[in-house]
Amino acid sequence: MNLTAITDPSEIAVKHYLDALTLKRVLPQFDRLHLIDVGTGAGFPGLPLAIAFPRLQATLMDATAKKLRFIDHAAESLALDNVRTLHTRAEDAGRDQFHRQSYDIVVARAVARLPILLEYSLPLCKLGGQVIAMKGASAFDETNAAAKAIDALGGELFAIEEVTLPTLDNPRYLIVIDKVEATPKRYPRQAGLPSRQPLL
Repeated sequence: MNLTAITDPSEIAVKHYLDALTLKRVLPQFDRLHLIDVGTGAGFPGLPLAIAFPRLQATLMDATAKKLRFIDHAAESLALDNVRTLHTRAEDAGRDQFHRQSYDIVVARAVARLPILLEYSLPLCKLGGQVIAMKGASAFDETNAAAKAIDALGGELFAIEEVTLPTLDNPRYLIVIDKVEATPKRYPRQAGLPSRQPLL
């Protein structure tokens, strides 16, 4: 289905599955948490987390229906009863009262630069919850650029955790943002605006 550019099985194991499981570094336990994976694509990191932690309730969200059909098939084949998919844009989900400020953990990988990503993700996170952005070498620059967005959307930087993966030279980073205040009702803005006019 052309869901990922990585096709070598050993690379998939490291760059997709093992990479997803590095979230264990910043989340000691997953039991009974409600997690949403924003822009899940082919199901990363949400699907491996749901496999590894069967008591985690995982919602995998994407705007592309083809990708979600694959995830539904994979979840059914693996008898995963803790996975559901959500076909919508993040901006729309963030204004939907069923999803707004409803998740303990919001995760995202390879979706957008952090100032944009936080407008997609912090509105979905409940007070006391966390947003975790999975980033590469740009992590510190993106975090600095996102200072205004973090403050405006009700967040507070908790940590930037470095993780290394076998066979890969460059470290990766988990940017952890605590949700400390309710996101103002005007966020997220309508679809397309966060990417065109990021909070800088």
